[in-house]
Amino acid sequence: MQSELSPEKQREFAEIQTALAAQISLTDCRDFSDLRTAAGVDLAYWNTPDGREHAVCCIVVIDTQTHTVIEKAQADGEITVPYCPGFLAFRELPLVTEAAAKLQTKPELFIFDGNGYLHPRHTGIASHAALLLKAPAFGIAKTYYRVLDTDYTEPEQAAGSYTDIVIGGEVFGRALRTHDGVKPVFVSAGSGISLETATAIAMQLTEKESRIPLPTRLADLETHTARAALRGES
Repeated sequence: MQSELSPEKQREFAEIQTALAAQISLTDCRDFSDLRTAAGVDLAYWNTPDGREHAVCCIVVIDTQTHTVIEKAQADGEITVPYCPGFLAFRELPLVTEAAAKLQTKPELFIFDGNGYLHPRHTGIASHAALLLKAPAFGIAKTYYRVLDTDYTEPEQAAGSYTDIVIGGEVFGRALRTHDGVKPVFVSAGSGISLETATAIAMQLTEKESRIPLPTRLADLETHTARAALRGES
């Protein structure tokens, strides 16, 4: 079993995040109206019989015009950083970067199952990864990560409705309704992309089968298949 993340490690990680936050750009690094490729990123975890924690990261690259899969890549291994809210990137990024390095296609955009700017130090996994991968990215989370004890306001029930998540007078992200009447998802810029553009792309790439964009939906499905294979399950 993993121990808890020590206070010393938490301080070290927080200092890294604070330094990275100064590099984040919340403006579009390019014209995303001609976006052709986007990659969804997700991880799945399991414990081995001896109590060690493992995970597999799957990346699925799609053609944003046809919604067809262009390429898949994955990486798996032991997770050595204990879980601690606010420090997810330090657990997951080693496998994310390993999987990304295997891609023959260089995605124009990464979409993470998680947060970006919606984070106490603005460095959720989507922000941290965008800087590490040197590519624009945003996060879209299925559950709300409550930052600085701030709740969100429910958007209207119509698809495309949203409410901004404002903390200390600053917009950290937004709650977005991707289909009529479904639970909202939580969108936040990573880096190299604006919240407005991330929202528009999230809506563009969300199909009727799910409330999350196709790239992250496919990555999520791929992690379940990969985890079963790695565990020797049928």
